[in-house]
Amino acid sequence: MTILFHEIIYGPVQSRRLGSSLGVNLLPYDGKLCSFDCIYCECGFNRDFRTKTKLPDRKNVYAALENKLQALRGQGMKLDVITFAGNGEPTMHPDFAHIIGDTQQLRDRNFPHTKISVLSNGMHLKKKAVFDAMRKVDNPILKLDSAFDETARRIDRPNAANYSVSQQVERYRLFQGDFVLQSMFLRGRFEGKVVDNTTEEEISAWLGLVRELRPREVMIYTIDRETPVRELEKAPIEVLQKIAERVGELGIPTIVAG
Repeated sequence: MTILFHEIIYGPVQSRRLGSSLGVNLLPYDGKLCSFDCIYCECGFNRDFRTKTKLPDRKNVYAALENKLQALRGQGMKLDVITFAGNGEPTMHPDFAHIIGDTQQLRDRNFPHTKISVLSNGMHLKKKAVFDAMRKVDNPILKLDSAFDETARRIDRPNAANYSVSQQVERYRLFQGDFVLQSMFLRGRFEGKVVDNTTEEEISAWLGLVRELRPREVMIYTIDRETPVRELEKAPIEVLQKIAERVGELGIPTIVAG
């Protein structure tokens, strides 16, 4: 079953990795907009969820978030994090940087100890406004599913014809370690080809990039919900834990979600 978020603000939900999380969806409510087209995305493939709906504007986002935060505060709710995710890539919104500033103001006023997180594929960090905004949030969570271009293209299916892992790594390097690296591990088949980023070759190369980037934390996870590709399998929890142990040997904390 494909999951689309039909509101600007949704939740709070209990996140496997982030705790009590209030979601913010800056993308269309009835479709998907993303610069990746991941084979494991719970929102489905881009082609299947095209939309003519406009993106929510900054004022509407502000009003929706303000109303929700005030209501949660009035109910005495606990809130660990405000998370930008939703129906695609949040940094594609043209007012992303301004919305992050608005969110910080509303957070400080209502839940001053709550963190702000952004789940991003990192493709839009070349825009200065996006990069500067991501540097300001508490948890810039950046995707890296493989060290190899061929594997990354097969799993993440970036829209950019000139995509390369090395280009992504150079953008991540600008954070000087002050970011969270998020990696999905899985196995299976897609379009008649084997997909497996849990082999020793894959893990060793990926660890090499982790060693170079030295993020402050690594999130290691696998499939949790239905995917648009039926021939995919979860990576066993034992495999995830072994990967986490090897990251731990680098002195980097990890979160494992099996």
